[in-house]
Amino acid sequence: MTITTPIKNPIHKPLNLDDSSLHQAKGVYITVHGHFYQPPRENPYLNVIERQPSAQPFHDWNERIFYECYRNNAFARIFNNDGNIVGIVNNYEYMSFNIGATLMSWLEKYDRKVYEKIIEADHLSCQRLNGHGNAIAQVYNHIILPLANERDKYTQVRWGKADFYHRFGRQPEGMWLAETAVDYPTLEVLIAEGIKFIILAPTQAERCRPIIRENDEWLEVGGGQIDPTRPYRCYINEEDYIDIFFYDGPISGDMGFGDVLLSSHHFYSRLKSAVRGDNRPSQIISVATDGETFGHHKKDTEKCLAYAFTQEFPQQGWTVTNYAHYLSLVTPTWEVELKPVTAWSCYHGVERWKDDCGCGGGGEYHQKWRKPLRETLNWLRDELTKVYEDVGYHYFKNPWLARDEYIQVILDRNRDTIKEFLSRHGSHILSPSEEIDALRLLEIQKNSLLMFTSCGWFFEEISRPEGTQILRYASHAVELAGEIAGVQLEKEFITRLAEAPSNIKEYGNGEGVYRQGVIPSKVNLEQVTAHYALSSLYNNYQDEETIYCYSTRQLDYQKQQIGSLTLAIGQVRLTSNITWESGHFIFAVLHLGGWDFHCCIQPFSSRLAYTQMKEELFSMLKQTSIVDLILSMSRLFGNKSFDLKHLFAEERLSIMEKLTTTTKKRLDQLYTQVYRDNYSILLAFQRDEVPIPQELQVAAEVAISYRCLKVIEAINNEKPDLDNLEPYLIDLEVIAIEADDLRCKLEIPKGKKTLENLILSCVQKILSQESSETLETDIQLINKLITVGKKLKLNLWLDKIQEIYYDFLHQQLLPQLSLNNGSFKKNNQLRLWIKLAEYLEIFLPSFSEQI
Repeated sequence: MTITTPIKNPIHKPLNLDDSSLHQAKGVYITVHGHFYQPPRENPYLNVIERQPSAQPFHDWNERIFYECYRNNAFARIFNNDGNIVGIVNNYEYMSFNIGATLMSWLEKYDRKVYEKIIEADHLSCQRLNGHGNAIAQVYNHIILPLANERDKYTQVRWGKADFYHRFGRQPEGMWLAETAVDYPTLEVLIAEGIKFIILAPTQAERCRPIIRENDEWLEVGGGQIDPTRPYRCYINEEDYIDIFFYDGPISGDMGFGDVLLSSHHFYSRLKSAVRGDNRPSQIISVATDGETFGHHKKDTEKCLAYAFTQEFPQQGWTVTNYAHYLSLVTPTWEVELKPVTAWSCYHGVERWKDDCGCGGGGEYHQKWRKPLRETLNWLRDELTKVYEDVGYHYFKNPWLARDEYIQVILDRNRDTIKEFLSRHGSHILSPSEEIDALRLLEIQKNSLLMFTSCGWFFEEISRPEGTQILRYASHAVELAGEIAGVQLEKEFITRLAEAPSNIKEYGNGEGVYRQGVIPSKVNLEQVTAHYALSSLYNNYQDEETIYCYSTRQLDYQKQQIGSLTLAIGQVRLTSNITWESGHFIFAVLHLGGWDFHCCIQPFSSRLAYTQMKEELFSMLKQTSIVDLILSMSRLFGNKSFDLKHLFAEERLSIMEKLTTTTKKRLDQLYTQVYRDNYSILLAFQRDEVPIPQELQVAAEVAISYRCLKVIEAINNEKPDLDNLEPYLIDLEVIAIEADDLRCKLEIPKGKKTLENLILSCVQKILSQESSETLETDIQLINKLITVGKKLKLNLWLDKIQEIYYDFLHQQLLPQLSLNNGSFKKNNQLRLWIKLAEYLEIFLPSFSEQI
């Protein structure tokens, strides 16, 4: 997104040509709604998202979309024609949005800064729009409400509201329905829970008419003809109603699948075509799409939004608003009736989430699995309900009220919070074992809700990650029900899943998906202990640690090494932070060198038995063969053992990288020797424009990358000043020339990250130091680091650095310049700050021409 004229006041507020439009209905109002959502991806046994190779180079799809969309919309750039930044905009401050509760929970943990920018944006929009914020709530975990029973409908809405209040500090006025799926029983629940408005697709309306009218005639709009430029009131009886906005269907569709977002002016022109030429004092142009459109599905379109919100729309006299604010200005004068059961992404009502309707089909794939999957999970929900009610009244005064309020525990698993919750809802003062059972019961219900997440049915195949994920939730609920009530539901559950045919031969049906994709992901206390034991060889665990959703307390630990053999023996107490279930285990883990590990686990029995085992094994380590030592471990612990593959994926990868360090170093040195021996030959191939043999090209790229990484590592170990680093920077420039001459692509992600962090620390240093003595050389160093990164073609990620410095410029430096009447020539320090802005590609139109 580029602009042709400088922006004089970049860019925290949009131009307000007429503030009266914020207080009375006047003119054209524009609302762009983004539905931000990701399927829950956490392993329910670990409460963490495991590595997803398909998302590389990122850890998982949440992380990938975070950098492509969620973060970019919090810091959306506006560039001039030279590619320099003239504004950084928080799009969430100007767009209507909902962010799924499960996604917000992930954001809060992953990047607190972006999470807080989203909260701040809602607060700022409240200030701008008379107390009406841009954020609206969402049904908790994106289930299709028309397919849920009444109790689940209420819990989903209540959890969605509670999550919203916990984060935004206010009650939601509107709520996003998963897939905009709606029927009249759903409306009844929303109205009962105080939701004022919802957003639907135009095709979901059946007919409409003026509320004050001369006759009872309805206007039929079932083909999507409803006028989306006004709000509507939908009555469920003579007194109760909810207001509805229908987004502009054609424009919204083209936002996701067309070229509407090609530029902000193109976006404006298309929206302008939707303005009605009647005599109403005001009208709202409303569009809605998946929020991930802005940056993930359509790269850089967050920049289009930023300029449209802050410049294009206000310059045209439009008021950027949200639905709640518009409702405060305009009371609906039309009423609407909806079709019986509808959604925005299915032509057949809500069949997409319960039958083979053809929506979301992939080529020759059928969706015959959808109906048996829905029926199986409905059966399981009802069986789990029986368990919950049969057992729940032993622990809770009102089990269903406890479930509705369990969201407070989900949002804050502080031990005091949980204790207070159990005290408030307990039928009596619960013993420690009863507390565990009570929490297990509530987790059964949580997973019972999560297993209906709509994504499980959305796509073409049951074995996709989304389908496997909801089966993981179901599996966990089944397991918990067995633990607390002794019911055996898994066999019948698998039998029913077998009726859901997969399109993929390797799976066959839902049973195959369950056995291959779900059962291997199960985790129990013994496996967590094995993970702890194996990883203890490489991690210096403290007395108390947290491993995923488990707390560990190390009660004893000793490690001895003889030659290539390492033996560690210990005992540890593990406690689930979710259910408070705990276990006390002893372990022995033997590393035979290389990739060979042998680990044994056993519940703690007595101090004497543990001490004797420990003495025997350490004695054998010194005196006997490896075979005898392993046989003794099996005799003492039993035949079950664990090795590297039993580690959770994250730690397994970390250990694998450590185990390959020596091999990689030898290979780097070998390739370096090959490169040196054949350097003149490589130059000859390059000179004569003859393709370099693949073997030599690989050797050159590995050797140059290795050398470059070593220089960057050396830089990182030096004091970051120009005199110290100058020789290394010269080396990197030489390496860049070599790489360019031989057309070598440098693959050094670690080195890239190191340079980025070094530049960040340098900028933070100069912004925090009181003295300006070294300011000039510090800025020169930053410039040289950025320049060498460009020469090495590392594509340095400077976004965070630019944002920190942009804030400094606009919050501190520019106000200071105003006090100095824009005088630079006598103030060398200010000239240096402006020079750094240029290095970071930040344009200051009012001042840069004076430098």
